[in-house]
Amino acid sequence: MWIVKLGGSLMRDVRLPRWLEMLAVHGAGRVTVVPGGGAFADAVRAAQAHWHFDDLAAHNMAVLAMAQTAHLMHALEPRLVLAHVEADIRLALHGSHTALWLPFELLRDAPDMLTTWDVTSDSLTLWLARRLNAERVVVVKAGRVPPELDVAALVARGTVDARFAEWARDAPFPIEVVEADAIDRVCEALLGGPGLGTPQSAEDLPPAASRGIRRPASGLRVRRKPGA
Repeated sequence: MWIVKLGGSLMRDVRLPRWLEMLAVHGAGRVTVVPGGGAFADAVRAAQAHWHFDDLAAHNMAVLAMAQTAHLMHALEPRLVLAHVEADIRLALHGSHTALWLPFELLRDAPDMLTTWDVTSDSLTLWLARRLNAERVVVVKAGRVPPELDVAALVARGTVDARFAEWARDAPFPIEVVEADAIDRVCEALLGGPGLGTPQSAEDLPPAASRGIRRPASGLRVRRKPGA
């Protein structure tokens, strides 16, 4: 199973429908899509800055922001199957569909390690991938970031959230962070081609990759816009 996170920065991007169509068709039976919070999560940040409520409430509101993005994606591509929990995801995949995660199971009644802005939909993608024993994780961003950046630099620039490097460490699956223009490469990889390259051994990887991150293959860049 692949987990593909579509950053919230794609919410107003003309490439989003093509990504959804590709994943619905070529990811059927293999892919679970994780939605970013996008502008809905930005509204939560703005509300918290204005009213100064706690991070527990902000976390729950941000989870609902991801769910709103999921419904937006489903409206654009109805072949995606909305799935609330692991059993729903596996049922969708077994039915030869592409699952679209509604992350309501992340709603919390008390603070825990998830209820902080250090953890966004990027790290929640890794959380889900570990739960589902994923084969590969692909994080799709709309904004451009130089491809030579390591994980620490991606965190420092805000490309991925503050916990991403920690949660990616020792991940039992390759992790690719790619730009939205990499759709053809991702599609090729889904079809069994070399689009994303072959995961290397830990000895062959640069330091960042040996901690759980697989750098994008040649030609792939990491991209993001604020709010992904």
